[in-house]
Amino acid sequence: MILNPLRGALAACALLTFAAPALAHTTLETQQAPVGSTYKAVLRVGHGCEGAPTLKLRVRIPDGVIAVKPMPKPGWTLATVKGAYDKAYDYYGTAMSEGVREIVWSGNLADEHYDEFVFRAYLTNGLQPDTMLYFPAVQECEGGKADRWIEIPAQGKSADDYKYPAPGLKLLAPKAATH
Repeated sequence: MILNPLRGALAACALLTFAAPALAHTTLETQQAPVGSTYKAVLRVGHGCEGAPTLKLRVRIPDGVIAVKPMPKPGWTLATVKGAYDKAYDYYGTAMSEGVREIVWSGNLADEHYDEFVFRAYLTNGLQPDTMLYFPAVQECEGGKADRWIEIPAQGKSADDYKYPAPGLKLLAPKAATH
């Protein structure tokens, strides 16, 4: 069977058109990490909200993620919201029962620009390997617009099934100790 080259090109363009929105989501650069380890989260923001510049990015820290330290960004104000953890966690011999529960960066990112927002955290041993961990994020933009990247997939679904999926991290088994 000989394919019409024009039809093939049109099919490729259609595929890219439908795939493009998935690239616009706020996502994590590294999308898997072992439990019982320190994780460097890099949240990628690829656009504003309906053409409006991003003024604020809020990220909720899920249960089981502790010792959170956000990286300041030049030109942006950094704030954290602290609170109690769902339980006390052992962090290298120290019991931790509270810490950062939300990170808020405030500044100005034009719609036509891309940027990254970074924090590090410890993924406790209480987290379940071979599951997904989600970091809901709200992107607030000029004019009261917002993109709420907070949808957590239901059982049997994936982030691709949602318009505004929360950034997800696949949890891996702990690394074996080496001597």
